[in-house]
Amino acid sequence: MTTKVFQSPLLVIPSIDIKDGKLVRIVQGIPKKVPSNYPDDPIEMAKIWRAENAKCLHVVDFDGAWYGSNKNLKVIEKLIQSVVIPVQVGGGLRTIEKIREIFNIGASRVVLGTIAVTNPEILQQAIDEFGTDKLIVSLDVIKNSVIIKGRKETSGLNPVSLGLNLKVMGIKRLIVTDVEKNGLLLGPNIELLKLLAEKVKLKITSSGGISGYKDLISLLDLTPLGVDSVIIGRALYENKFPCQELWRIAEYGTII
Repeated sequence: MTTKVFQSPLLVIPSIDIKDGKLVRIVQGIPKKVPSNYPDDPIEMAKIWRAENAKCLHVVDFDGAWYGSNKNLKVIEKLIQSVVIPVQVGGGLRTIEKIREIFNIGASRVVLGTIAVTNPEILQQAIDEFGTDKLIVSLDVIKNSVIIKGRKETSGLNPVSLGLNLKVMGIKRLIVTDVEKNGLLLGPNIELLKLLAEKVKLKITSSGGISGYKDLISLLDLTPLGVDSVIIGRALYENKFPCQELWRIAEYGTII
C-alpha cells in the first residue's frame, strides 16, 4: 500500500520584521515583541525557519520603512549569508542607490512600495537595471486605498488601478496586505485578493491575517487565479500550526 503525500501549490514564506536590529512582529503597522519562546535575534530566527524547511524568507526593515534608516543593513546582510534559501527584502527602499545596496548584500528579490506611487520613474529605473523577476511591489491596503511611507499615509489610489499600471510597467508579482487584518489573526481578505487576481492578472503573494491552517485552505481556492504564496508572521511565532511541534521534535528533540 502506497501513502499519498499532499503537496500544496501554496508557498508559505515566514516573515522576519526587524527594528533596532531585533526581531519584532508587526500588528497593524506597530512593532511588538516576539513571544519569549523565540529568539529576538533575526539571524537565529532565519536559521530556525530554514531548519523547519522554509523555502524563502521575507524580511522587512521597519526602521527603513518608517525613518529611512540604514541601521539594520549589516544585520540583514548577515541574515542573508546565514541561510541557503532566497531572501526577499523590503522597507524604505525609495532610491535606486538603496535598491542597489540591498541587491549588493545578497537579496534575491527586492520589495518596493512607496515609490510605485510617489516615484514611478525610480521603479522604472530599477526594472531597467535589475529586471522584473527581481522586483516585487507591495500593496498595503486600507478600505480599498493603497497606503504608503511605512503605512503612515494614504495615497488615495485604488489597488486595482495601481496594479494595472504596474502590470503595464512590467511588474509580475504583487504582495497584497489588508493592513486592518495584519497581525490580528482575523484571516486574509479573500475578497480583496480575488478582486486583484481577477482584474490585474498578476502573480500575488497574500500577506496578513493568517490565523492557522484553515486560512491556508481558504487561499487554495485562489491558486488558479494566481495567488500562489503567503507571507505569515504572527501565526507562526505563536505556534498556530500543529505541524510546528512535529518539526521541532524532529529538528531539536524538544519544543523551543
